[in-house]
Amino acid sequence: MLSCCTPGHGDDTAVELSLAPRPPRAAAPRAARRLIDLPGGRFLMGTEDPDANPADGEGPVREVAVDPFRIAPTTVTNAQFAAFVKATGHVTEAEHFGFSFVFGGFLSEDVAAVSPPVAAVPWWRAVSGASWLHPEGDGSSFAARRNHPVVHVSWNDAQAYCAWSGTRLPTEAEWEYAARGGLEQRRYPWGDDLTPGGRHMCNIWRGDFPTRNTAEDGYESTAPAKSFRPNGFGLYNTVGNVWEWCADWFAPGTGRVMRGGSHLCHDSYCNRYRVAARSSNTPDSSTGNIGFRVAADGAAPAGGVELFLA
Repeated sequence: MLSCCTPGHGDDTAVELSLAPRPPRAAAPRAARRLIDLPGGRFLMGTEDPDANPADGEGPVREVAVDPFRIAPTTVTNAQFAAFVKATGHVTEAEHFGFSFVFGGFLSEDVAAVSPPVAAVPWWRAVSGASWLHPEGDGSSFAARRNHPVVHVSWNDAQAYCAWSGTRLPTEAEWEYAARGGLEQRRYPWGDDLTPGGRHMCNIWRGDFPTRNTAEDGYESTAPAKSFRPNGFGLYNTVGNVWEWCADWFAPGTGRVMRGGSHLCHDSYCNRYRVAARSSNTPDSSTGNIGFRVAADGAAPAGGVELFLA
């Protein structure tokens, strides 16, 4: 599946995939990162924003009920995902495919020269060896970005992490309820103004896409998972930075929902860093701007829910 925001392994650039059996999952160790308890209730989901693409299905605005649940304050980081891989031996789908999609502007001249562009969105390149371990392909490393969101992870990879950590992906309704932070029908998690008082509140593309990014918000690529001010519920970066996988199908059998937009979103082509915006990709797809955040049911048990941080 191909959207203007993220290419997918289901496109004509994909190769045949045969998944090898994965090793048994080890139990997740305990540490001190707790999920945030949210009370649930009824809220107005969706938008009638004139900037919304009708094909995305953001509207109509409707009242939706969500049960109490818990959700992580940040997306899963490289350090957390590394702990999961160390414990389980998990091999991501990007590693199985042998490539993943990277924004061309982040590549060296040598890597760009051997990485074919995606026809419909030529700023994306299919990069051999690109994975969560090597975000820009062979020779690159996540080592300096341990506290950044893990990327190049498919929906299936996120599910494997959830199974190991005793969590799950949020439903789309839970995600939007949490991302709004208690504000009703606002465009962003903090209100309707993108830069209130001139203050940058999220990591998106600033300048002229795809040729010039001024990085006025402080980041050209991903930002640390705990950047900018959290929303009213204490969640960080629910818009911008990286797309976040949700549990739901976008429509029957057409891809899994992604929410929140990414650092590559710009209002000239992908104005999807609004809190009601949505997109999708195939469950086996991975790119350099898709990550995930975990959730869990109900109220926390005694001692709270804890996730491993390396």
